[in-house]
Amino acid sequence: MNDEILRLVDTIHRAKEIDKEVIFLGIEAALLSAVKKKMGESETTQVTIDRRTGETTVVDGDEIIPIEELGRIAAMTGKQVLFQKIREAERDRIYEEFCEKVGNLVSGVIQRTEGPNLIVNLGKVEGFLPRSEQVPGERFRVGERIKVLVKELRKNTSRVKIILSRTSNELVKRLFELEVPEIADKVIEVMGIAREPGYRTKIAVTTYDRNVDCVGACVGVRGSRIKNIVDELFGEKIDIVRWNESIEVLIMNALQPAEISSMDLDFDRHKAIIYVKPDQQSLAIGKRGQNVRLASKLSGWELDIVTVSDEELEKLRHEELPEEVEQEADKAAEASPDSDAAAGEEAAVEEETGEAESAADRDAPPPEDAAAEGDAPPPEDAAAEGDAPPPEEPPEAASAEESGDAVEEPEPEETSVREEGAAVGDDEPLPRSAEQEGDEPEEERRGDGESSPPRPESAAGEETQSR
Repeated sequence: MNDEILRLVDTIHRAKEIDKEVIFLGIEAALLSAVKKKMGESETTQVTIDRRTGETTVVDGDEIIPIEELGRIAAMTGKQVLFQKIREAERDRIYEEFCEKVGNLVSGVIQRTEGPNLIVNLGKVEGFLPRSEQVPGERFRVGERIKVLVKELRKNTSRVKIILSRTSNELVKRLFELEVPEIADKVIEVMGIAREPGYRTKIAVTTYDRNVDCVGACVGVRGSRIKNIVDELFGEKIDIVRWNESIEVLIMNALQPAEISSMDLDFDRHKAIIYVKPDQQSLAIGKRGQNVRLASKLSGWELDIVTVSDEELEKLRHEELPEEVEQEADKAAEASPDSDAAAGEEAAVEEETGEAESAADRDAPPPEDAAAEGDAPPPEDAAAEGDAPPPEEPPEAASAEESGDAVEEPEPEETSVREEGAAVGDDEPLPRSAEQEGDEPEEERRGDGESSPPRPESAAGEETQSR
């Protein structure tokens, strides 16, 4: 019998993964209850089992009671106590094991259905997947393998009830950790998840390593990583959003693929008014409002979508400055009262300078007159001094040239002035006014010895005068 007890303890230890000491204590409690059932209640009754040999000793005071004399009824009572102790030990072991798995992903096989609920075989224990934790539209068959999240543990008197879930946001996060090594290694961090099970999910990710693209790493090469996650969720759409500390940038990223024109933020009530163009309204709201609801959950702000035209958008962008900014502008203007007066004086000085320059330009002779005042007369003068004097011009032209007034019409007046100069005398050049003497040709002002070479026509005129 001693060997049978040792074999029994070893078998239960291997099958139930229960510590041998716990099994020995259970057998001792079963034998003690059988003795009390046979001999009556006694505080001096003790039962001991040798852990090495399996020898059992029952002592009531100073009397040793043989086990064979306990009888069938006492043995049945001991058997029930033993089974109860084994179930309690197994329950405690399962509870300790799955306490570490709460919030983690486990794989199981659909064992049977109980109405709308599913019983999942997790190995040596069964999990309970209620209807409330199942995704709408998902249908499972008995024997099909699925991945579920351990959501909760409920410890009853005889067993532990493991509540599983397929709708939790943590399920999506664990699937990403399983498929994306960078998330498992904490290179990429998941900042937030907003999900409507079975329809759409938005997940915000970020990284502190500049060499890693957080969005591209989650998508994978040609979408290989994200495709496995979508298949596990039975085609649920997943949007990967780049996290940003700025709430404006985060809202814009969360509302993609819609393009945001402008927004107004109320930081006290965590409320934002989003302005979009009419063609972007449907994208911003999404199917049945899914896009804006998920963006609101992800950002933690209440979002209102407002449609504006281009004209209304320009008005919003050119609104008046807040009162505080206007007050600061007034203070700055008061601090510098002389700035406007100084600007006015500078403008007046510039205007006077401009008028003086324009008057000087009007009084100065044209460039052709300066060239005519050289040492030799132009070719027309030489030709006029040859055989016959040129026809006399009206006295008004000569007086205008002698007085030095500028002639507004350059071409006709130049000819008359030159001919009049030739008519004054063959040997005496035309007298130069004071104003003309002040305006010397550019060639003479350049320096001594740097005058331009005379024209051939002027040389011919000099020979004619000497004759």
